[in-house]
Amino acid sequence: MGFPGETEEDFLATLALVTQIGYAGAYSFKYSPRPGTPAADMREMVSAAEMDERLVRLQELIDSQQSAFNVAAIGNTVDVLFERAARNPGQIVGRTAYLQPAHVTASPDIIGQVLPVTIESLERYSLLGQIATSAGAKPLKTAFSQMTSPQMTTGT
Repeated sequence: MGFPGETEEDFLATLALVTQIGYAGAYSFKYSPRPGTPAADMREMVSAAEMDERLVRLQELIDSQQSAFNVAAIGNTVDVLFERAARNPGQIVGRTAYLQPAHVTASPDIIGQVLPVTIESLERYSLLGQIATSAGAKPLKTAFSQMTSPQMTTGT
């Protein structure tokens, strides 16, 4: 946010695009000049207060989309690549194909494996679930395809 010369209309177009895409998560930052780049010499700077305000608006939109995406995961079974022990004793954390952290209670032996996890609940940015048994697993093919619509607000 805040590239030199960015107008409110430009920023609104960015918000419209983000709304259309419907992110599961994204990183966003304010513009900062880099020495030696053409933009560093541009004179039409956006004020720091304006950059801060725009960044807050963008991050609120992305957070709402991420929250809706995560809520839609509840009850679905998704593949998770397990990476490491989590903060809570006995938990292992991994990531879904959409890079959401997913926590399960399991042995550290699963680190490095991709296993199906049935999502049962959420923390602010993390999915919580159990390793799925093959008999109880829902098909993965539809779990996240249903969650990619920008109109999505709840999961089924």
